[in-house]
Amino acid sequence: MKISARNQLAGTVAAVKEGAVNGVVTIKVGDHTIKSDITMEAIKDLGLIEGKKAIAIIKASNVLIAAGSERIDTISARNQFPGTVAKVEKGAVNGHVAIEIADGAKITASVTNEAIEDLGLVEGAAAVAIVKATDVLVAVD
Repeated sequence: MKISARNQLAGTVAAVKEGAVNGVVTIKVGDHTIKSDITMEAIKDLGLIEGKKAIAIIKASNVLIAAGSERIDTISARNQFPGTVAKVEKGAVNGHVAIEIADGAKITASVTNEAIEDLGLVEGAAAVAIVKATDVLVAVD
């Protein structure tokens, strides 16, 4: 499978919480868990059960970045990955910032150059990649 989404994190389904219309799938990737809020139809079609291999897919434009090394407990986004800025590539208006998290995986965000400057996002700086569960797609082989 080839797709344009920069963030493709392979792991194993750790839990599935079923709801009437949507469910929350938790995928264990290294030392981290990623939560995805998807439809029950998708959960059943993909055969998502505990122990199944799955890939969390996140578009770079859906990744927010906070400066610093601490999770933010006062926002609704459940997926927060503290790490270190590994790479910054600026374009004419927007840039890409790759955050390396504890297990060596990287999460890339597409943000404005202004945000890169304002947050002091330079290689080696502490940062947190933040993703809402509704922005995480799930794929299986």
